[in-house]
Amino acid sequence: MNELLAQAIEAHGGITRWNELTEVRATIVSGGNLFAIKGLPQDPAPREMTVRLHEEHASVKPFGAPDQKTDFTARRVSIEKLDGHVVAERDDPRASFAGHVLESPWDPLDRAYFNGYALWTYLTTPFLLAMPGFTVTEIEPWQEGDEAWRGLRATFPPRIASHSTHQDFYFGPDRLLRRHDYHVDIAGGFAAAQYVHDYVEADGILLPTKRRAHLRDPEGHPIADKIMVSIDLSNVHFS
Repeated sequence: MNELLAQAIEAHGGITRWNELTEVRATIVSGGNLFAIKGLPQDPAPREMTVRLHEEHASVKPFGAPDQKTDFTARRVSIEKLDGHVVAERDDPRASFAGHVLESPWDPLDRAYFNGYALWTYLTTPFLLAMPGFTVTEIEPWQEGDEAWRGLRATFPPRIASHSTHQDFYFGPDRLLRRHDYHVDIAGGFAAAQYVHDYVEADGILLPTKRRAHLRDPEGHPIADKIMVSIDLSNVHFS
């Protein structure tokens, strides 16, 4: 395993503990400009996110109605009643974004797909980078104030749905994640710099509870007043 990745995994709780766990549940509150741009403004109501740790599978409830939830995998996304009755579904959901630009509207299944892959990625970082099919290489550090954050560039395998094939992860001196850079391919490929902070320990795993994804300028700097997505986590439990 890459030396920096091994250090980061250890700092976030260690691979032994991670492999003892199968699922994480958390309360999420989401916001940011992206959802309004897509014609689906996000209300501030808390929701319950469930993510499987060793396969790309996620769900959030409520979604669209108090008795509805999503069911996401890379190959299929659906909106279902809590009893499992399917309200709407889409196979090969990535294909529906062909030709999209930032201003292209989303329908609820598009939103469910984005939510599913994004939260799966975030709640499994950095451990997902050690899964089969990922390749990681160390890149130039990012200078943030007085700190130099060491970076990893990850190439995601085709079977994993995420923002983009290549994504950069920057770690502080304590080897905890500080920043995550990517392009949102399903929204015109805009460049994002996501800053994470307010770490908590939950069942032996450390993870940030606040995420702010800014538009990123051509020099790599976040545009402070352009928060595309915000996510606050609470009540995090691994099992």
